[in-house]
Amino acid sequence: MAVTTGEYCRAVEAYLCKNNGGHLVRIVGPSFDRVCGWEARGIPLRVVYRGIDHAVERQRAKGKDSRRPLLIDFCEADVLDVFDEWRRATGVSMTSAAASAEPPVAQAEARRAPALGAHLDRVIARLTGRRAGGVGPLDAQLDDLVRELDGIRARARALRGDARADVIARLAELDRTLLGAAWALVDEAGRAALRDEADRELAPFRTRMAAEAYQRALDACMDRLLRDRERLPVVTFDA
Repeated sequence: MAVTTGEYCRAVEAYLCKNNGGHLVRIVGPSFDRVCGWEARGIPLRVVYRGIDHAVERQRAKGKDSRRPLLIDFCEADVLDVFDEWRRATGVSMTSAAASAEPPVAQAEARRAPALGAHLDRVIARLTGRRAGGVGPLDAQLDDLVRELDGIRARARALRGDARADVIARLAELDRTLLGAAWALVDEAGRAALRDEADRELAPFRTRMAAEAYQRALDACMDRLLRDRERLPVVTFDA
């Protein structure tokens, strides 16, 4: 079921307040117009939430005063970055009208890929954090994965040429294996629920997608939703 623009903005406001330590942060005036623009471009709420999470994490990492709430305006770069990742993962493109609505800075800035070592650091940190959450059916596989990634990280800076290409290929293989293991634990009802949610996320783009392209996007979106649910990072490295 599609949400209205008002419901979209209220959902973003509620999520921002929750992640601001309970501070009440109203989305009004220019901030409201900004969030309406996200909705007009078809940015899924889940993508906006992830962008807010990134902005909050960066604020905390910098030791910013938690008594000063984070405004939604300062989350836009993160929201657009996550949306860009989502579009590339699903193969979704915007209409020319939606693309023209992108802020000039967002259109002009090239996305900087992280260094391999930094990518591995983030993946290992997320896997370790998930592993600490309790006992689960993927634990043994996660432990093996962290050990292998630790070994790769130790030599990441020195990798060049074919050796680097081999490692990147191995990371893609490990990612497919991890995602496959996660899907093996999902029953039919769970798959149906993920499909419905993915269908809702893709709804703004469906009418201009061919059937094959839509199916690829749907599969990719379901993978992404499962990752979010299971708190699994993307191990694949985009060089």
